[in-house]
Amino acid sequence: MKKYFYYGSSLVFVAVIIILMAFRSVSGRVEGIQSVTEDNNSQPHYLTKDLYIADPSAHVFNGEIYIYPSHDIESGISEDDNGDHFAMRDYHIFSMKSIGVNVTDHGVALDLDGVPWAGRQMWAPDAAEKKGKYYLYFPAKDKTDIFRIGVAVSDKPEGPFKAEANPIRGSFSIDPAVFKDDDGKYYLYFGGIWGGQLQRYRNGKAIECGAEPAVDKPALKPQVSRLSNDMLQFAEPPKSIEITDRNGQPFKAGDTEHRFFEASWMHKYNGKYYFSYSTGDTHKLCDAIGDNPYGPFTYQGVILTPVVGWTTHHSIVEFQGKWYLFYHDSKPSGGKTWLRSTKVVELKYNEDGTIQTIDGQK
Repeated sequence: MKKYFYYGSSLVFVAVIIILMAFRSVSGRVEGIQSVTEDNNSQPHYLTKDLYIADPSAHVFNGEIYIYPSHDIESGISEDDNGDHFAMRDYHIFSMKSIGVNVTDHGVALDLDGVPWAGRQMWAPDAAEKKGKYYLYFPAKDKTDIFRIGVAVSDKPEGPFKAEANPIRGSFSIDPAVFKDDDGKYYLYFGGIWGGQLQRYRNGKAIECGAEPAVDKPALKPQVSRLSNDMLQFAEPPKSIEITDRNGQPFKAGDTEHRFFEASWMHKYNGKYYFSYSTGDTHKLCDAIGDNPYGPFTYQGVILTPVVGWTTHHSIVEFQGKWYLFYHDSKPSGGKTWLRSTKVVELKYNEDGTIQTIDGQK
């Protein structure tokens, strides 16, 4: 195992930033950065210095925080919208006993060679625990270059993980995110357009012409399915998730400032379900609130403004009495092939339950 220390901005400063941008007609929340009094954890910190990791999914297991990221490896292929410039073939798992202390790299937990059905491109994963077993959910292209979602199992949160022989039946697209509700049921959220291939499906079925809808048509929707009791399959056909504005109107495909693109995440706060996601080509993380894990979800606003780098992907977790946002940017690599590095910052709520916007350029 390898130890890393945070690097980047100084941990000590007392500046108070108050930048108020234009009000949204959709939600009434302020676009941009809200006034936040900063402390040691409100400044973003990188997790590693010499390993490019992205798409971090954070969970608390056994009193420690574990991070399940993807691993950016430069492929030498020219950059494209399908992500071919990332030779992503394994997963390292990281842990830490507290935010701001040294981070442990537990090494390779799963490699492409250990996944019988996979061909290439192991993208953003997530993990869950049930009855002492740990489940790693990951997307990968099969031997025909179609994205499926696989499962691997371990007795330890850091792995190593052993992959199932086949992907989840009926799975497609990318970015699995697991949510355990208070009643003990587990849900898998997923989906991503463009390179994530979500545009190739309608109602869970592959279509002949995999194109995005016209700009005046309803946007493509993220997907959710309750997991089976053994955590290895869908317990039901995937359902589409509706995200609406405050008037209950679903977003159109052309509304790229608000519609879903990829990077689903679910967390619960004060009894409400918070579905957060990336707008992709407009580079924002947004959130929407609902009353149950299936939605519909009402758009609230931007929780992270655009970062340095093309993609935005995140997780939100409560740890030791505070909430944190894990995400990535490409500052450490200097934008070279957009190799990404994971970072963490404290996330705060307003009195009305909305999330304070974080400046992605810090």
